[in-house]
Amino acid sequence: MALLHKLPFDWKQRAVLQGRGFHIDIGAFSTPIVGDTTIIDLDRPIAAVAVPSGTSIFPIRVHAQCQTPLLATDADEAEILLGVDITAANNFAETTHTNETALKMYLGHSVSSSCDCISAQTADMTVAPIIGMELARSVITGDINGTAANALWGKLELLYEPKALPLLVGPCTMYLYWGGTVQVSGFAQIQWLEYLSAEI
Repeated sequence: MALLHKLPFDWKQRAVLQGRGFHIDIGAFSTPIVGDTTIIDLDRPIAAVAVPSGTSIFPIRVHAQCQTPLLATDADEAEILLGVDITAANNFAETTHTNETALKMYLGHSVSSSCDCISAQTADMTVAPIIGMELARSVITGDINGTAANALWGKLELLYEPKALPLLVGPCTMYLYWGGTVQVSGFAQIQWLEYLSAEI
C-alpha cells in the first residue's frame, strides 16, 4: 500500500484507495433489467442511489446499455434519463424492487457505503420522486424504412463521465430510467465517490 501512495494517481484514484469508491451493477450477466412500463415513469426507476443526510457523493461514472425491441410504428422513441431528486433520500420502504449492494471499488477495504441502492422498481412508490436536476439523457427515434422487416433503430447507450463533477449532498437520490413508446431493457454500471458531508 505504501508503494501505491507513491504512484502519480489523480485525485479520483486516490479517493478509491482511501475506500471512498463504490459500484453497483444493474442487470446480471446476460439478464437485463426490463423497464416495467413503456414511457418513463418517475415512480418506477430502473435504479436509484439514495444519499442520506450527512453523506455526499460525486457520481463519477454511469454507463447504460439498452436493448430496443422491434419497432411498432415510424418514429417510435426510446430514451435513457439520469437525474436527481435534490430534496429527498428515498427510504425504499416498498417491497417491489431489488436491493443492490454497493460494491467497494477497493476490494477488502473496511469502509462500507452509507447509501441505499435499488434496481427494478415494479410498482409505484408511495411518494413519487421529483427530478430537480437532469444529469444526462440519451434519445433515439426509430425508422420503419418501408416495412417492419426493415425496422431500424440507432444505438441506445448513455455514458456519463462528467469533467466537472456535481457534488450531491444528502438528503438526495440519484435515479436512472429507461423507456419510450416501446418497452426497453438493458444493463448499467454506476460508480460514485462517497464522503461524510462534514469532510467536504
